[in-house]
Amino acid sequence: MLPNLAYSLSLASLIALASCHGPSQQPSHQDSNSLMSNKTSVQTAPFGSWASPISATLAAGSSKNIGALELDGDQLYWLESRPLEGGRSVLMHHNGTATGAEITPADMNVRTRVHEYGGASFLVNDGQVYFSNFADQALYQQAATPNSTPTRLSKDDDLRFADCKLDGTRNRLLCVREDHRHEGEPSNAIVAVDLTAGQTNGELLWGNSDFVAYPRLNNAGTQLAWISWDHPNMPWDNVALWLADIDDAGQLSNTRQLNAGVDESVLQPVWANNDTLYVLTDRSGWWNLHLATKDELTAVHKLDAELGGPLWGLGADFFALISDTEALVEYHNASGSGLAKLSLVDGSLAPLDLPFASYASLHTNNQRAYVIAAPADRPSSVVEIDLETNQHKLIVASGDKAVADEYLALGQPITFPTSGKQQAYAYYYPPTNADFTAPAGELPPLLVLMHGGPTGATGNSFSIAKQYWTSRGIAVVDVNYRGSTGYGREYRQLLNGQWGVVDLEDAVAVTKHLVSQGLADPARLLIRGGSAGGYTTLSALAFTDVFAAGANYFGVADLEALAKHTHKFESRYIDSMIGPYPEALDVYIARSPIHALEGFTAPLITFQGLEDQVVPPEQSEMIYAAVKAKGVPTAYIAFEGEQHGFRKAENNVTALESELYFYGKVLGFEPAGELPKVNIENLVE
Repeated sequence: MLPNLAYSLSLASLIALASCHGPSQQPSHQDSNSLMSNKTSVQTAPFGSWASPISATLAAGSSKNIGALELDGDQLYWLESRPLEGGRSVLMHHNGTATGAEITPADMNVRTRVHEYGGASFLVNDGQVYFSNFADQALYQQAATPNSTPTRLSKDDDLRFADCKLDGTRNRLLCVREDHRHEGEPSNAIVAVDLTAGQTNGELLWGNSDFVAYPRLNNAGTQLAWISWDHPNMPWDNVALWLADIDDAGQLSNTRQLNAGVDESVLQPVWANNDTLYVLTDRSGWWNLHLATKDELTAVHKLDAELGGPLWGLGADFFALISDTEALVEYHNASGSGLAKLSLVDGSLAPLDLPFASYASLHTNNQRAYVIAAPADRPSSVVEIDLETNQHKLIVASGDKAVADEYLALGQPITFPTSGKQQAYAYYYPPTNADFTAPAGELPPLLVLMHGGPTGATGNSFSIAKQYWTSRGIAVVDVNYRGSTGYGREYRQLLNGQWGVVDLEDAVAVTKHLVSQGLADPARLLIRGGSAGGYTTLSALAFTDVFAAGANYFGVADLEALAKHTHKFESRYIDSMIGPYPEALDVYIARSPIHALEGFTAPLITFQGLEDQVVPPEQSEMIYAAVKAKGVPTAYIAFEGEQHGFRKAENNVTALESELYFYGKVLGFEPAGELPKVNIENLVE
């Protein structure tokens, strides 16, 4: 959107070349058993009762979560979260082996709690690692070699650091700092941490907004770019892009906003050289690449596809510069996604032919790219791509595939009609198990998954947790309801003022759509979700009679309580999703499941982390107590030491097995194998 550089592209032609999703299609019920039809040993058993090679232990603890990548020259590093170590995050170095070398000491955990969701918790530069340690949230420095001893850099407790970059000219780090030392909301700012001063709290450089992100220094150390936003905006709403000069004393001067007067979401400023700055912005309706020059932003290209995503975690690398004339980008819309080279000269896009469903943490160096790539049929991996030949090789995988293809259900993209003569999107996973088929005429239970956010998205990259259900004979549909990202700003904003309405309508619409296709038993419809998805789950049980049962993972029962007690990052989020509080109190009450108990008749199981600062435990406790008092079958399982989402393998195992046990009891099927008994209140057997 550079003069003479705008280039309109047909995404249909790009997807035909590069998409791993393929075109949208309607799944067929017959297809769900096609893998089994020629096996003489196939057993006939009811859906939901199939014996599966995918245990809860395999699903919950078999894979390490590979997070952000970093390049230090030609040295590659990545973050590895380990469920079998309580979710501890460890920095790894690519040393030519299949696993890599572990850099982080065994008693430390590389994870920041800035915004509670963290992100950008480490930096590697010139053989030195700078990182936040989870236990004390202090900032540390360490040699990027195994068995080296970290040195603490930050002084006071109650300070959190993230998204640091080295200012080599002045021997300091420029970081996002979140200050919890005072009453009320913490303050967020860009600070300079002097690497020669011993333990220090950092010198304030800029703190004029509620939130800051992406402090990025040009190569000469003479200019700093960053983004900021203020309540009630979120980083996908209205974001300011800033540029400042750095004077001889290291202070900011001539600070100016480059996009004043424009409502847009700006992401990831990247310096190509001392004077050329690129950013992503959705001012066209899609997150596209723009050049920031002479206090204005001009489009490098025009593409009806997203090159960025919601900034839930700090420091996300959505694109990377290959050279002065080319960038590496991921693109995504309703037709699919892919990785491509984008010309910075004429805006043309050259998709790469790669066998992956999604990409993250893009980095380039000397015509080689390093990305976290996720296929549809195996765990995600760190992948190296030769940008001259487009050949790729695996560096390290997050886990073993461990399961044969004939037990795996691949996500089929579907588009379905919903309210207001609009459409929404989802991925459907049929029941798939080579050893079993269902009795003639039986339809499978359907588990409807609602992602969190609500500004978020799901995809069809490999998830062994989904296979846990499909391999047992339970169909799954993962919904990108209106408000999800990946479909443009307009689709994302359809949820504004309508949270608890259109997401719920889409959950019901996709369910009815699949029932009409003969793909689900209308009497055995299930819904589950976490956080915002948990809210939709509770709403579905409170405001509709479509679902036979639900699983609520740390969801919102009382919107007013959430507005009062959630953390700073999201404390004004629902101003746009529901309405300003307390002015819209009547809407908060009307859409809160806790105030609609008369409609609550379907069984509910609830899971909660007791250290959750995003959706506090009181939300789960109140809905459990209310449903129990009403006489509805219900269960509640809480986990000590867990926050917003569970990281410990043993807790995820318990949650999966308990959820399956619960569904079996309330729907009347007998899951295969031994499952721990769950205390279900009000259940009459």
